[in-house]
Amino acid sequence: MISANLSAFFYLISGILFILALRGLSSPETSRQGNYFGIAGMIISIIVTFLSVGNFGPGFIYVLIFLTLGGSIGAFIAFRIPMTAMPELVAGFHSLVGLAAVFVAISAFLKPEAFGLGIVGNIKLASLIEMSLGAAIGAVTFSGSIIAFLKLRGIMSGAPITFKGQHIINLFLGLTIIFLIYYLCTIQSSNIFWSIVIISFILGILLIIPIGGADMPVVISMLNSYSGWAAAGIGFTLENTALIITGALVGSSGAILSYIMCKGMNRSFFNVILGGWGATDKVSQANNNEQKPVKSGNADDAAFLMKNASSVIIVPGYGMAVAQAQHALREMVDALKKNGVKVSYAIHPVAGRMPGHMNVLLAEANVPYDEVFELEEINNDFANCDVAYVIGANDVTNPVAKSDPQSPIYGMPVLDVEKSKSVLFVKRSLSPGYAGIDNDLFYRDNTLMLFADAKKMTEEIVKSL
Repeated sequence: MISANLSAFFYLISGILFILALRGLSSPETSRQGNYFGIAGMIISIIVTFLSVGNFGPGFIYVLIFLTLGGSIGAFIAFRIPMTAMPELVAGFHSLVGLAAVFVAISAFLKPEAFGLGIVGNIKLASLIEMSLGAAIGAVTFSGSIIAFLKLRGIMSGAPITFKGQHIINLFLGLTIIFLIYYLCTIQSSNIFWSIVIISFILGILLIIPIGGADMPVVISMLNSYSGWAAAGIGFTLENTALIITGALVGSSGAILSYIMCKGMNRSFFNVILGGWGATDKVSQANNNEQKPVKSGNADDAAFLMKNASSVIIVPGYGMAVAQAQHALREMVDALKKNGVKVSYAIHPVAGRMPGHMNVLLAEANVPYDEVFELEEINNDFANCDVAYVIGANDVTNPVAKSDPQSPIYGMPVLDVEKSKSVLFVKRSLSPGYAGIDNDLFYRDNTLMLFADAKKMTEEIVKSL
């Protein structure tokens, strides 16, 4: 067993490593290093926690068994999971963090003497508040993450699920949880504690079901924040410095990321996290718009246009991820460069289904970081671009966001691909995107639709080049 001072010192070291991890993950160039810092910090935290226990007892063998079991399952999933399924995997893991917080809070409430928090019916006030908040936030995180997982996986419809009085009910449940926590501190009744947990589970479901598929990147970062705050609350209950630091870092960084993404969509942060955006009473006009004239082409047409261009901007989206077309895309770019074509990549903040989704896919194909630009950096370049190659993106390129106040994506900054001399749009069909609306870009005079699987079409273009 190590001393409390030594434990605090090593927890501080792990906290510094976690901060360095976040710093590293803020840039593609340093993301691997950031991951290594995070791994080192977690290893130190786990070892110090074990050494701080002292008297392990006969039950310690079960801790090792479940630690090995959980680690093995996590490693197996990490090796097998494709990048297209990463968003739902993240949502699933967030649910486990929330559930773990709930279980720890339940253990602390039922056996407070084991944690040095007092006895049943006479738990320390501060500890009672901390475990109640940890349980409530953890329960919201768990049930909300499950709904996000089901939507992302396609098991549940990605369309917003709304009903009359929804926000009033959510507000009522939120205030009820606050009142019950106050009441629990007064009488310390187990019935009140279980009521807090159950109502929080229900609130988590109601908060996420009205959020549409187009908002899923924000939902992922928001749930990440919730899981951090739940961990921090339990950290205070257990008086574990590492858990407090880690939870606070995850909670604050997730909240900041959610705010940044809302700003990128020109949406109200509170509107999105409360499930206020994503629903629309207007019926999609996709079926009517399909009667409009559409120019379609093939790989030879696309290769001719790009080979004779001086500059090409590639706009990747979730369709590229589904088709696993990033490696074929890199081959196409290499072929274009040999012909003296300047190529760059334009990334929208909410492209894909989780923050940084497109960046990770392009990095997987060894795309140079200095060729990848965010919306603000490259949007003005489309006006001087010969060809914009849109591969699997939809809502983030829809000009309707700038022209139709009735559109659910109105006001969201989009990539100005329509300003390019020619637009090559790779898509399987004219079906709408996550927002459920048709893309006006399909019917522009300078747009050539390439109806095919993103990977297959890109590979055919490479052959033509």
